[in-house]
Amino acid sequence: MDYQFKDIERRWQKFWADHQTFKADNSSTKPKYYVLDMFPYPSGAGLHVGHPLGYIASDIFSRYKRLRGFNVLHPMGYDSFGLPAEQYAIQTGQHPAITTEANINTYRRQLDQLGFSFDWSREVRTSAPDYYKWTQWIFMRLFNSWYNKTADKAESIDKLVAHFEKSGTTGIDAVCDDEVSVYTAGEWNALSDHDKQVELLKYRLTYLRESTVNWVPALGTVLANDEVKDGFSERGGYPVEQKKMMQWSMRITAYAERLLLGLDTIDWPEPVREMQKNWIGKSVGASVKFAIYDLRFTNSRSTDNQSLITDNYIEVFTTRVDTIFGVTFMVLAPEHELVPSLTKPEQKAQIDAYIAQAKKKSELDRMADTKTVSGAFTGSYVINPVNNEKVPIYIADYVLAGYGTGAVMAVPSGDQRDYLFAKHFGLPIVPIMDIQHIETEADPTKEGRYINSDFMNGLNYKDGTAKVIAFLEEKGMGKAKINYRMRDAIFGRQRYWGEPVPVYFKDGLPHLIEEKDLPLVLPEVDKYLPTESGEPPLGRAADWNYHGAEYELSTMPGWAGSSWYWYRYMDAHNDREFASKKAIDYWKDVDLYIGGSEHATGHLLYSRFWNKFLKDLGLVIEEEPFKKLINQGHIQGRSNFVYRLIDGDGRGTNTFVSHGLINQYKTSELHVDVNIVDNDILDIAKFKSWREEYKDAEFILENGKYICGVEIEKMSKSKYNVVNPDVLVERYGADTLRMYEMFLGPLEQSKPWNTNGIEGVFKFLRKFWKLFHDEQFNFRLSDEAPSKAEFKSLHKIIRKVEEDIDRFSFNTSVSSFMIAVNELTDLKCNKRAILHDLVIVLSPYAPHICEELWVLLGNKAGTLSYADYPKFNPEYLVEDEFAYPISVNGKMKINLNISLSLEPKEIEEFVLASPDVQKYLDGKTPKKVIVVKGRIVNIVI
Repeated sequence: MDYQFKDIERRWQKFWADHQTFKADNSSTKPKYYVLDMFPYPSGAGLHVGHPLGYIASDIFSRYKRLRGFNVLHPMGYDSFGLPAEQYAIQTGQHPAITTEANINTYRRQLDQLGFSFDWSREVRTSAPDYYKWTQWIFMRLFNSWYNKTADKAESIDKLVAHFEKSGTTGIDAVCDDEVSVYTAGEWNALSDHDKQVELLKYRLTYLRESTVNWVPALGTVLANDEVKDGFSERGGYPVEQKKMMQWSMRITAYAERLLLGLDTIDWPEPVREMQKNWIGKSVGASVKFAIYDLRFTNSRSTDNQSLITDNYIEVFTTRVDTIFGVTFMVLAPEHELVPSLTKPEQKAQIDAYIAQAKKKSELDRMADTKTVSGAFTGSYVINPVNNEKVPIYIADYVLAGYGTGAVMAVPSGDQRDYLFAKHFGLPIVPIMDIQHIETEADPTKEGRYINSDFMNGLNYKDGTAKVIAFLEEKGMGKAKINYRMRDAIFGRQRYWGEPVPVYFKDGLPHLIEEKDLPLVLPEVDKYLPTESGEPPLGRAADWNYHGAEYELSTMPGWAGSSWYWYRYMDAHNDREFASKKAIDYWKDVDLYIGGSEHATGHLLYSRFWNKFLKDLGLVIEEEPFKKLINQGHIQGRSNFVYRLIDGDGRGTNTFVSHGLINQYKTSELHVDVNIVDNDILDIAKFKSWREEYKDAEFILENGKYICGVEIEKMSKSKYNVVNPDVLVERYGADTLRMYEMFLGPLEQSKPWNTNGIEGVFKFLRKFWKLFHDEQFNFRLSDEAPSKAEFKSLHKIIRKVEEDIDRFSFNTSVSSFMIAVNELTDLKCNKRAILHDLVIVLSPYAPHICEELWVLLGNKAGTLSYADYPKFNPEYLVEDEFAYPISVNGKMKINLNISLSLEPKEIEEFVLASPDVQKYLDGKTPKKVIVVKGRIVNIVI
């Protein structure tokens, strides 16, 4: 029979499922290789053709690695907590678990029909209690840990307590809150248990603290910075405002330096590594205290700096402490905790209005907007510690509460934002370097010598910086410091569909539930909305408490379950541990991770943080979770348009003009469903039935066809350019779709989807199938020894696939497969020895057709996945023959394969003896034979 792809693909998908062909062992004599895809959030829309791109690449790689003798773990699961299911629950009252289950079933069906070699026995779902039990368990370990800077690792909170009991806070160098108390052992031991817990909360790696968050009133929840775009939630497009809330946080900042250093040990795309470096934002500089001006002191030029220091001061971090003599004002973030107390009554209205305005902008928007100048004066001042100058305090939204200390010493001569602010508000701009040019903009130069800088005058940058730091340290007003731009990670959301936090409250303090009570399962609620009093939806749960104590009502954020899931795949059904030591020791880490670059500073950063923490506790053995990362590009939509005719009154008609004629008419452009367009030609009958309003549509055609317009855009339902893979699998088969997606272009580049070329890949697979069959489609192969040309074609593709897969250049392999099959077709090759190996080489790309042919070749079903990849023999590519073009009287007639070892006289004799050449000589004796060795033969008669 001809290539019956539907029957073939269904049969082999069932076989793989029934026989668990791709189930990986947790122990093997083979070397291990762990291939992981960023697992999907299962949305109701299912997959479009852009989604499988990375999965196809990882599957090809996984299948290839099995052929190369590796024990491959290639699992799949679902990141199944999320906002869309919850929003649907709010609208319909249907439990998010029901929606999620239905969505997962759709995804599973679509994934299965593409023939992926996933080990489905290890499937995980982050919303399953047997999974999030261990997310809660890791949270509890974080709560019971602190970061010992001396040991440079996380340690048990019990060790910290033991130190306090023996030595007090002496000798402790911890990552902790800024304001921690100092105790002797006696003072610590005398504290009540409640007061001890208050103090320990300042050290725990996960803790409660009032934080400025991205609050979305329409969703009733907090979002991470990477979930906010242009002041709106990435999902749903709802307005985001800045709000202070008591919120769970995690001290990812404790790991800032290790997160930076680790980037140099992993094979990741440079743009992703750079984004993480920038997000962490290491800065070397100084911390400086500016005393808040007290009206009791009237001499603002006192030489005794210490006499002006009050109990209150504002601390700033700066990388340019050398410019401190150029400070002419200070700027606080609108959310800074001191703003209310610093605001004078006559400034209050203006300050309140500005704060309200700033709340409407996200932090990312505030950082990105470098042109808008705005701010408000508080009416208060600080004292510059190096010259006792009185400096006015403003608030402005270009300063963020979450970065540094939320305060900036403004040096308008050296910073452009400060410069624009000073110009706008008429504030002084003092040059502090002798070569600065500040007539039109700030000049941040570090060259030259200091001026207007008292004891620093005449010094260069290096010497001046050292001197001013020494001065500040001597006066107790500053010190050298390394700072990180990254802030502690918000770990909470005021929503229902997420992991419950395993915490209850007693006397206002958080306490962990007992480990034996895990998992803390989501309770049933009557609605998925906040309570009437404003509590999160969990506040609606009846009788939901821990021995009478109130549970935490927030749930964990979306990144919680995805920050450790690769370990659960190693040992997915273990009910005693998140994964056994044996499994972790064997699989160690992920060798290849494929996913989108949009997760660069969210999921990937949090995953590295949790991995390092688990290593500190001795629970895992690798410092970094993902050795190699590949970011697949996006497949963009290829939109089609129809053009509605506009009548003389400017109203749209029901007549549509073909694209090539629109310059002759007044028209409006409308998106049309790409699934009713073929090669940009509209199926008019389908268009009329697509929507009721078009059933009586009329058309102005060109050459009898309606040609649509084309534009490359984001693939989106609203643009009607989403292509459902189900349609293409039904029409062409999964193997065709797999190869076509790879054929579109380099994996890591974005490219437009264009169905127009898929027919060529389908024809290639039919041509490949035909190599094994005669004209009547009977399976028929020869056991004769292959020719050298046949071996050459085979070994070219063996080597090409090896090289391309190692560099993830799948598109060039697809082209090479086509060339190989064309060559073998021209050679009329049906040699078993050639086609047997070709099946193995092609099988990672087109597994279904290859499995079918593998069995027809006489092999046992299911053994193809673990066959040996053919060994490349370079001898077959050595050129010892040349296809000489033979010309008669200057006109090329035929090619003859002639040994390159022959000399010109021997070549001449060989050519003239050829029966094919004799036909063109017509019995005549050549006058001359011109031989250019390795190039051409020309016969003159």
